[in-house]
Amino acid sequence: MINQLVGKRLELLHELVPAAMSVARLTNPDNSSSRSVVELAQAAARALGLHLVVVSARSEAEFEPAFATLVQQGVGGVDVSADPLFTGHREQIIALAARHAVPAIFAYREAAEAGGLISYGSDVLDTYRKGGVYVGRILKGEKPGDLPVQQPTKFELVINLKTAKTLGLNVPASMQQLADEVIE
Repeated sequence: MINQLVGKRLELLHELVPAAMSVARLTNPDNSSSRSVVELAQAAARALGLHLVVVSARSEAEFEPAFATLVQQGVGGVDVSADPLFTGHREQIIALAARHAVPAIFAYREAAEAGGLISYGSDVLDTYRKGGVYVGRILKGEKPGDLPVQQPTKFELVINLKTAKTLGLNVPASMQQLADEVIE
């Protein structure tokens, strides 16, 4: 499900940087879902009238060259995939985005809390709570195969206004009103 949110993240990024004609997707090609998510991102970018630049990084050592490519390509922003590599090194990704003045959107709220511009994704704590309920049901005797598959139903939009100001971006009031949290 989180991968299917790439279209919404590109839409939010486009709303923050409406003059951008080109945006990027930072992806780890070693992730098995990378190709399908890039295809979703390409379709979403086309629907928004944007050119999508796909930039790859397989390791921490490839982050700096990836951001150099973003700058060289003149993208107006980057959607950072929810890959564990990027999540685990979010501070470095946030620092690179800031140093290169590239607006970045992330899948998890922790990135916006750590200084990233914006995040949009499922509420991880809500997902864990639902998982706990399932474990409880199984421990009470229900068969796992009889339980329905659940998708996340609660999503969070977190905006870091301090980062927006540093980047010279004006966050529309309508977007701020929709946010679950606005960091000032």
